[in-house]
Amino acid sequence: MSSVAVLTQESFAEHRSGLVPQQIKVATLTSEEESDPPTYKDAFPPLPEKAACLENAQEPAGAWSNKIRPIKASVITQVFHVPLEERKYKDMNQFGEDQGLSIMVSGKLDAVMKARKDIVARLQTQASATVAIPKEHHRFVIGKNGEKLQDLELKTATKIQIPRPDDASNQIRITGTKEGIEKARHEVLLISAEQDKRAVERLEVEKAFHPFIAGPYNRLVSEIMQETGTRINIPPPSVSRTEIVFTGEKEQLAQAVARVKKIYEEKRKKTTTIAVEVKKSQHKYVIGPKGNSLQEILERTGVSVEIPPSDSASETVILRGEPEKLGQALTEVYAKANSFTVSSVSAPSWLHRFIIGKKGQNLAKITQQMPKVHIEFTEGEDRITLEGPTEDVSVAQEQIEAMVKDLINRMDYVEINIDHRFHRHLIGKSGANINRIKDQCKVSVRIPPDSEKSSLIRIEGDPQGVRQAKRELLELASRMENERTKDLIIEQRFHRTIIGQKGERIREIRDKFPEVIINFPDPAQKSDIVQLRGPKNEVEKCTKYMQKMVADLVENSYSISVPIFKQFHKNIIGKGGANIKKIREESNTKIDLPAENSNSETIVITGKRANCEAARSRILSIQKDLANIAEVEVSIPARLHNSLIGTKGRLIRSIMEECGGVHIHFPVEGSGSDTVVIRGPSSDVEKARKQLLHLAEEKQTKSFTVDIRAKPEYHKFLIGKGGGKIRKVRDSTGARIVFPAAEDREQDLITIIGKEDAVREAQRELEALIQNLDNVVEDCMLVDPKHHRHFVIRRGQVLREIAEEYGGVMVSFPRSGTQSDKVTLKGAKDCVEAAKKRIQEIIEDLEAQVTIECTIPQKFHRSVMGPKGSKIQQITRDYNVQIKFPDREENPGHSVEPAVHENGEDAAEGREGKEAEPGSPRRCDIIVISGRKEKCEAAKEALEALVPVTIEVEVPFDLHRYIIGQKGSGIRKMMDEFEVNIHVPAPELQSDIIAITGLAAHLDRAKAGLLERVKELQAEQEDRALRSFKLSVTVDPKYHPKIIGRKGAVITQIRLEHDVNIQFPDKDDGSQASVSSGGPSLHPGRPASARLCPRPQPVVATVLVGGGGGAATLPGRRSPLQVQPAPQDQITITGYEKNTEAARDAILKIVGELEQMVSEDVPLDHRVHARIIGARGKAIRKIMDEFKVDIRFPQSGAPDPNCVTVTGLPENVEEAIDHILNLEEEYLADVVDSEALQLYLKPPAHEESKAPSKGFVVRDAPWTASSSEKAPDMSSSEEFPSFGAQVAPKTLPWGPKR
Repeated sequence: MSSVAVLTQESFAEHRSGLVPQQIKVATLTSEEESDPPTYKDAFPPLPEKAACLENAQEPAGAWSNKIRPIKASVITQVFHVPLEERKYKDMNQFGEDQGLSIMVSGKLDAVMKARKDIVARLQTQASATVAIPKEHHRFVIGKNGEKLQDLELKTATKIQIPRPDDASNQIRITGTKEGIEKARHEVLLISAEQDKRAVERLEVEKAFHPFIAGPYNRLVSEIMQETGTRINIPPPSVSRTEIVFTGEKEQLAQAVARVKKIYEEKRKKTTTIAVEVKKSQHKYVIGPKGNSLQEILERTGVSVEIPPSDSASETVILRGEPEKLGQALTEVYAKANSFTVSSVSAPSWLHRFIIGKKGQNLAKITQQMPKVHIEFTEGEDRITLEGPTEDVSVAQEQIEAMVKDLINRMDYVEINIDHRFHRHLIGKSGANINRIKDQCKVSVRIPPDSEKSSLIRIEGDPQGVRQAKRELLELASRMENERTKDLIIEQRFHRTIIGQKGERIREIRDKFPEVIINFPDPAQKSDIVQLRGPKNEVEKCTKYMQKMVADLVENSYSISVPIFKQFHKNIIGKGGANIKKIREESNTKIDLPAENSNSETIVITGKRANCEAARSRILSIQKDLANIAEVEVSIPARLHNSLIGTKGRLIRSIMEECGGVHIHFPVEGSGSDTVVIRGPSSDVEKARKQLLHLAEEKQTKSFTVDIRAKPEYHKFLIGKGGGKIRKVRDSTGARIVFPAAEDREQDLITIIGKEDAVREAQRELEALIQNLDNVVEDCMLVDPKHHRHFVIRRGQVLREIAEEYGGVMVSFPRSGTQSDKVTLKGAKDCVEAAKKRIQEIIEDLEAQVTIECTIPQKFHRSVMGPKGSKIQQITRDYNVQIKFPDREENPGHSVEPAVHENGEDAAEGREGKEAEPGSPRRCDIIVISGRKEKCEAAKEALEALVPVTIEVEVPFDLHRYIIGQKGSGIRKMMDEFEVNIHVPAPELQSDIIAITGLAAHLDRAKAGLLERVKELQAEQEDRALRSFKLSVTVDPKYHPKIIGRKGAVITQIRLEHDVNIQFPDKDDGSQASVSSGGPSLHPGRPASARLCPRPQPVVATVLVGGGGGAATLPGRRSPLQVQPAPQDQITITGYEKNTEAARDAILKIVGELEQMVSEDVPLDHRVHARIIGARGKAIRKIMDEFKVDIRFPQSGAPDPNCVTVTGLPENVEEAIDHILNLEEEYLADVVDSEALQLYLKPPAHEESKAPSKGFVVRDAPWTASSSEKAPDMSSSEEFPSFGAQVAPKTLPWGPKR
């Protein structure tokens, strides 16, 4: 068959619609004639005479001219194309050659233009060009208020930069896409040409002839411009203008116009056209990159190829040129169009990403072999489009089809609906949950983003993995649906207490409510909101539990302060803290004592109010018992209380200090009570009472106050030792003198209170004393140099103490190294004299000082010192001695090395006096005590009393691990309580002896406590033996779920009611062992001494249930341990014998009821299952509760999806089946109607695809004429007449004029 032109019937009819209807003969092909295409002459009959054509052609033109012009729509749609080479973002991993981008913008004209400009600026590469026009023309380009320039930028989607008026440049810079720059440049030149004083001429030339005037690659027009010096502006193809603008000198312009007219006239006479149909998808191959293919055809054949615009549906391509060259051009057009082919592969859209592979790995293999093949995946479509060279496309298609077939065979997908609110919880923190499911099930899970608000989740992958992932996701969603979040208001001060040390308490709460997530706020936020999240019921339970805990904390946070004399604090603490621990435990309170070096005497008790009062009473009673403590109530008018207390309590504090530190307690302000309580030693209380009453009397009559100032370092000297000096002043004058407390701001202020005469007298005496102190004198005394070190050691601590006590007197000792014994004192005369006296007393003590040794084994030194040396410090303070411990021996177990020769002496000589006698103590065991002899002896006794001793207690070996407790908590508690060290022998020794080491005073209590613990453990063992009775009940496994109940409700009730443990066999586990009788030990490998039950263990009773009866093996004689596989029908009950039998009876009762039940399978159309079940199973639960039956629906993937099982008593089962069958009938009618409606609304698509159209085929076309036939003369106007003037515009490739 000869080569033919291919046109579709529709495009052919459209193409011929512009011709005279009377002259068109349309040949309709029957199916029999399809194999014999019509001839060219039949398909394309000769045109009629020109005149007739024109006459007939005028009629429709007249008819159209009377029509009203249509109203333009306010909303327009514009499509523009971004070629691959101009795209800003190019992904070089994409496939194929042509990756152009088509963009459609709809809206109002102005908005579309702005949007197009923005989109092009972002997506298309930006080029720039300059155009030079006279400077005086720039303002015409800008327009009024810049409107013309803005309009031009919007139309061309470019940025036009015009130089400022003060800039001499005439270059206008245009930035944008290549096409936009061309349009903008053309417009700017037009504006300039209109304003140019030189000649400007416009020549109307049909758009179709512009390519001939421009020439291939614009060479011809460039040549004319160069030769004539004229500027010729030809509108680009994208601009639908026909005029060509010439600008230049008149003579040269005339030459250029003449040459263009000549080219135009020649081409009009010599050229003709031929229209052919080329598939729209192949147009881009004919155009080529940047239009190069069209220019190439024009250069080779001189034929212009006119392609319809991309937004046109037309497939007609018009070739215009000289008749003898049209054939060659047509061949090239078809060659380029058919150089590429398009094919498609059917593949479900959900498989596309598996075909592409991770980061395009799968497709990369294909595209690397065939780089010219473009593979396109369209989202939502079940096909893949391949485009490229025919051979490459065929190979790629085969590979992709094989890939698709393989994926379909081994992959599956499912879609599930889960409320989008739960999606982020399904994903988990940083994707933890969803990644775990993906990894375990080897599937891909696609969860829509939050912005889509979609509930559809898609699971893809291996069929088994898809089912497993679906089940897990639905279970997670089900749990989340039942979840709720609750905010609990808890004061932040309780957060740390609730969390506990190292999170112990909050861990207990979380273990108690494992499904509830408890979030505490960050401490820095100072927030009281604690968030609970989890299942509704569990959250409510946890809320109540925590609220109760908080209520207890609030109740237990009551605080009370008890003033106790400092000297009695150690008695309240007791030896090793025994007293205070006992009070704490018995009163269940927290008792905080001030630090030992603190001046505070207040003990703070925290807990429940009643408990705090009880603890307070006990502490006060200890103080009262230890000393002659009296308590007196004094009635003083409440209005005087504040004045008696004084500023910041200064006045009342001075009375308490003066009267031996008694405690004076005033009632709470506003209570209206006049009672003031004084507590302390009887003599001091009476003294304080008199002073308080005297002061109150003065306040009531007349009180006078004077403030005097004295340096703070003088205060101690003014007060005197034991307050002697200040008491003398008070007694002689009757005034009260108040010194500032440590926390007062003005430390130099002394207040005198009393009657005016007494105050004035006291003021004179104090001022005289202060004046004497201000008179600085210098004196000296002699101190033997051997005693100097005692005063200056420890950074002069002794000298600092003297200075503080005696008004800041300065004591200077001679420098070390000098043999001088002169010591200088400088300060107030009285202070200097007192300091000299004190130094002399110290020297006398040093002269009388002796040194004795106390031998205590080095291993006990740390224990004797106490924590941070507290015990030694206490002894040194109590007895005023110095205690020095020896250096620690590095290797106490090693023998002393032999002496070496030193200074030429024999080593033996050096050893004579140094070798220790066999029974003498080691140097590392000797502690040296320095001080007065009687004090040293007392200190030695105190040290020896601190040496720990060891006793042994016999405790059965099998109880050792219980005494130690979990992670040593038990033994640690005993050691803390009794202040001893308890050593338990290693298990491999199997010894019954436990060693207790500590102070002798503590050992008896520790031993009694340990033996008491042993008795408790033995009692627990006996109870455990009674509770370990086991009873086995054989029950058919099918009844096990019913006995367990929903979420274990039934079995939990039995366990709690009878206080037993009930164990069911593991599913599909035949290897579980059960104990059928008791023996000496449950662990044969453990020694007999380690048994927990010294008395004989009870045997395990077995009860068999089946066949309507049962037999029980009751406890009898002991028999050896027998281990046998536990059958799947055996339930084990453990507890007290009586309780296990009661629990067994309860289980057998349930079994008896279950055996009376029947199960029936009823066919129920699976389409109505969802409606019968109802939302979250509410409907089906209602039916089950109403008829007292159990209804089970088949799971997804079951062999029979319609089979529903109903279980219960026979009469209930029948009624339930009748009810659900009635529901089925009712719901099924709705389902059938709904399906019919869906079928009507969405008829099934025809599966049989139509055969591809072969197009319109003709025979004996002129371009296929053989040599025997004479080809028609294409230059003849008779054989190839031109179209009429009115008809021609209809065949323009660029569409009708707008």
